[in-house]
Formats: sequence, structure tokens, C-alpha cells
Amino acid sequence: MLRPLARGLVTLNASPSSRRNVSVKSLFHGSPEAKQAGDAESQHHSTLVARGKYVHGFEFHRVKPDAVEAYKKAAEKYYTGIIADPELHLKLSGSWEVLLGEQDTFLHILEYENYAGYDKTTRKLLGSEHEKTYKELMPFLRSRSSQLNQEFAFFPTAPPHSQGGIFELRTYQLTPGTLLEWEHTWRRGIEARRKLVTPVGAWFSQLGRLHQAHHMWQYPDLESRKEIREQAWQLDGWAETVSKTAQLAKTMDSFILTPLPFSPLK
Repeated sequence: MLRPLARGLVTLNASPSSRRNVSVKSLFHGSPEAKQAGDAESQHHSTLVARGKYVHGFEFHRVKPDAVEAYKKAAEKYYTGIIADPELHLKLSGSWEVLLGEQDTFLHILEYENYAGYDKTTRKLLGSEHEKTYKELMPFLRSRSSQLNQEFAFFPTAPPHSQGGIFELRTYQLTPGTLLEWEHTWRRGIEARRKLVTPVGAWFSQLGRLHQAHHMWQYPDLESRKEIREQAWQLDGWAETVSKTAQLAKTMDSFILTPLPFSPLK
């Protein structure tokens, strides 16, 4: 659970009723939704910054180095099968292989119709032919992990397209309690960066590894990425975004990804 940012605003001798009436108007909120919040204890931070229509499942598969090609074939069979099944009400945002970063790792991002949709989909998968297909890729894995994320309201995930090039996934392990401040900072930062390149998506974790924020970008190549990032430093607001991010995040990771042939985003 994300901790409230209201600590320090209540005196030790305040009554329980007065503590409940502390207004979030004194807090630092980035989005218009957050500014309209009336009571810190009645609002969960995720409801203030999220685009609540969907949840996105991040599935990380760490593959045995000598089984990468076999895994790719098995993964294509499984993921194309589940998104083609109309009973599952499921979309695949994209599938990628890590080129730079954690080698022999693959990321698949699935889109569910909120948590109720996730529940329905997972129930339908149990005992189905799709479950058997999934088991066919299991022997090729060293490990796997999953995470449910919500989209930040300031940028929905891009629709399927085929632009070519590479993708960059940036992951931030936030200090607990700083989600709203991070959202405010990156709302401004993305407005600056999108003058040069359009982000693919931005998410924050709800289940799995908590207090994480992700954003993804697409570039023609690494040289273009370098040039665009250098140009970004000339934009108003970008230097401040980078400086503030360093204060809010405990760790940062950057992974360069290449899309798999069946990925809707490529």
C-alpha cells in the first residue's frame, strides 16, 4: 500500500476526529484529479493519478541462454493464442526481448479490463488449452515474475503500430509515499520530452514489486536516442524533472528492448 503523504501535518495531541479532517489541499498534488481530492484518508493515491479503465500485466521471463530460440517459438504460440480467443477479453500491448540490460529476458505486457477482467481471464485460462500451451514454454525458463500496473492518467498506452527501431523501458524504484510527487514531476517532464519523442506508455505498480514506476519510449536506434536525450536538456522543465527524479527514486534501471515479430507494438 502506498503510504499517505500527510505525515507531519497532524500534531501529537490532535484528536482522532481532527486528524480525519486534515485536507489534502495542503499536499503537493500534480494532476487535476489530485487537486480535487477532499480528504487524504478517503483517497488512495492510485485513484488520484491512474487511468482506471485497464490494468496491465507485466510478465518477465528469464530464459536459459541455450533455449532462447525455442522459447521464442513457444511464446509466440501461447501469446498469439490467448489474444485470438474472444472469450478471454484480453489484449497484448507488446512483447520484447532485452537487448541491453538483463540478458536473455523477455517482457510481455497484457491489457486486462480492470481487475474484474483480470479475475475473469485467469479463471478461464485454468484448465484450458492455453494453459497447456503455456506449460510448453516452462522448460525454457530460468525464472519468471509478474506485476500488475495501472496507467498514469497523463499518458495512456500507445495503440498497436509498426514504426521500427528500439524501445527503452525505464523503471524507477520509488521511496514509499512519493508517488504523487513523482506523478507531478513526470507530468511536466513528459510534456517537455514529447516535443521531441512520443512516449509509448507510463505505469505504476499495484501488485508484485511495489512502489515502482515505469515509462517506455521508442527510438529509431541508439544514436537517435542519444541525440534526442541531449536535445531534451535544452527544454524548459527537463533538467528539473531529472533532478527531482533522483531525489524520489532509490534505484533506476534502463533496458533496451527489441520487439518480437508478433508484438502489436513494434
